[in-house]
Amino acid sequence: MEKKKPYGTVLIKAAAILDFLSNNPDSILQAITEGTKMTSSTTLKILDTLVMIGYVNKKNDKSYSLGSKLIRYANQNLEQLDLVAVTQPYLESLQEHVDETIHLGILANQEILYVNKLEPKNQTIRMSSKVGVTRPLYNSAMGKAVLAELPVAEVERYLEENELIPYTEETITNPLKLRKEIEKVQLEKVAFDDEEVERDIFCIGTAIVANEVVVGAFSISMPKYRINDKLKETIIHEILEAKATIEKNLSK
Repeated sequence: MEKKKPYGTVLIKAAAILDFLSNNPDSILQAITEGTKMTSSTTLKILDTLVMIGYVNKKNDKSYSLGSKLIRYANQNLEQLDLVAVTQPYLESLQEHVDETIHLGILANQEILYVNKLEPKNQTIRMSSKVGVTRPLYNSAMGKAVLAELPVAEVERYLEENELIPYTEETITNPLKLRKEIEKVQLEKVAFDDEEVERDIFCIGTAIVANEVVVGAFSISMPKYRINDKLKETIIHEILEAKATIEKNLSK
């Protein structure tokens, strides 16, 4: 019986590159070329395409690793991961230290989709948000935190495909200003929504990264009048503590 020839040899070569990067993250072009036994020109062309669609991330030192968009193709444990159940005890612990509304979200169709919400226990004013609603990436705390973890090519594509519509007078609608804010988030690991989505609401958020893949984000939201410098510092500290604990458990 004649053996069937595979259709789409470029796809097979792309798969070989992804397999190599899965086992050898942060590899330079020469290492990938040698590891996949392809020519440099072929490897580079395929890598450029994979970077463009977000399956591979090219870093400033010209090394390559798997891109965040590959969350849907991650290992079996990550595919079956119930993010809500896994993060619930840590978010509950966070709420014991900061009695405000906590949201958990995931990246869905270039938006943040709320998948969990913890209501404050001792606050009379509650957030109107609900599980299942979405928020833009460019003006929400969780969204900006996620953008800060994405490859530059994905961020640029997002800006090209999405108009920065003002939700309030505080919404950032200038792409250059948003890029600068994303750079700041990359350093500080927290993002802010200072009345950008909804008037009188202040949010602080951070991304959840497991095995170099952005799996979600969470934030703390409150009425703007309750925030002050001391509380802001406390919340940032508690959020980063929770982030580290969650990511440690997800990356096992």
